[in-house]
Amino acid sequence: MTARSPRRILLAMAASGAALTLTLAGCAAGDGGGSADGGPVELSILIDDTDVTIRTVEALISAFEAQNEDVTIDVETRPGGAEGDNIVKTRLATGEMNDLFFYNSGALLQALNPDQTLLNIADEAFVADINETFLAGVSTDNGVYGVPAGTAMGGGVLYNTAVYDELGLEVPTTWDEFMENNEAIAATDVAPVIQTYADTWTSQLFVLGDFANVLVEDPEWAEAYTANERKYAEDAVAVRGFEHLQEVYEAGYLNEDFASATFDDGMRKVALGEGAHYPMLTFAVPTIVELYPAESENVGFFALPGDNDENPLTTWLSAGIYASADTERPEAALRFMEFVASVEGCDVQTEAVAPAGPYFVEGCTLPDDIAPATADLLPYFEREGGTAPALEFLSPIKGPALEQITVEVGSGIRPAADAAALYDEDVVKQAQQLGIEGW
Repeated sequence: MTARSPRRILLAMAASGAALTLTLAGCAAGDGGGSADGGPVELSILIDDTDVTIRTVEALISAFEAQNEDVTIDVETRPGGAEGDNIVKTRLATGEMNDLFFYNSGALLQALNPDQTLLNIADEAFVADINETFLAGVSTDNGVYGVPAGTAMGGGVLYNTAVYDELGLEVPTTWDEFMENNEAIAATDVAPVIQTYADTWTSQLFVLGDFANVLVEDPEWAEAYTANERKYAEDAVAVRGFEHLQEVYEAGYLNEDFASATFDDGMRKVALGEGAHYPMLTFAVPTIVELYPAESENVGFFALPGDNDENPLTTWLSAGIYASADTERPEAALRFMEFVASVEGCDVQTEAVAPAGPYFVEGCTLPDDIAPATADLLPYFEREGGTAPALEFLSPIKGPALEQITVEVGSGIRPAADAAALYDEDVVKQAQQLGIEGW
């Protein structure tokens, strides 16, 4: 899933296409890394326009500049979704990328041709402190390219615990149990399942969040998929994510405004109990805590139920901060990346936003007062076999049209089987562009 780090900022969200530039001035001591004549260095960083991303990066820059008076970092925002992905790809392809940028790890990063477009940090000492799982998502056979910004995330269901308590419901571990809960909720004035298709990227969770369940049935699925030996439309287990989308729509379980509702609407609905379930990544949790501090105590989380009893959690790596291969200030850029990938960097992020999961840097810890939804996430990481990476971290193949296809299924426009077949076609071009054998 295209990482859209948490919430779409409530203030800056008016102009999705317009770039906003914020200059953050530094104020204390540092040495080295200046311009050739010893003067100050100005870097720029491109980030998505979600509030949590903005607050996270601003906090990191402020703390970094306080220790490095010779470096100033300007922030430019871009839209999320496919539009933002295209901006990143175009700037890298034309050599016009900012010195640094904030972007996904995993398959979407591989589509950026990182060996040619990004600064290789494999030989930097600070890389040793980064979790190997994250490094696998920002590496190729030829290099390492990113440092983690944010925490691990779960892809599952945010749910309103007050609604559950009132109706005497238990957290489901199978799809049948989930649908039974939805049926009970449908008898009230609460929407059983929240969907927010105005922000098309949010439509993908029923498909992408189901992947841990796919691996339970077929542990080799990702490898076989990359070799063009598995297809969604031809696999009775993998196609279930598309079928889930169709089932909740046909059952009438969606909020009435699903076609026009936004990500912000979805967070509000689940926090205030206007909807019971919101399929979403846990990166939404910090925003819910900020906007609805009291109501966030009623927001819990569970893994997307499947057709087996194991009910593992599909997990996402955090986004990464990368440096362009064309930056004229690589040493200053590397200094900032080193700061981000440090315990101090984690502490700065924790102070800026509520953590959505565990960090990927050695020595980083979580506070005791984490949100209930984040607390619900942690046991999956603690039990053997409790988590599995999303497909985009096990395979470089992810088609660009998935979010449009899942909107169609979830809106009753296209049947699940046809959608799965269409997505199988969508990934072919990317696989060929990446030069993957068997395509």
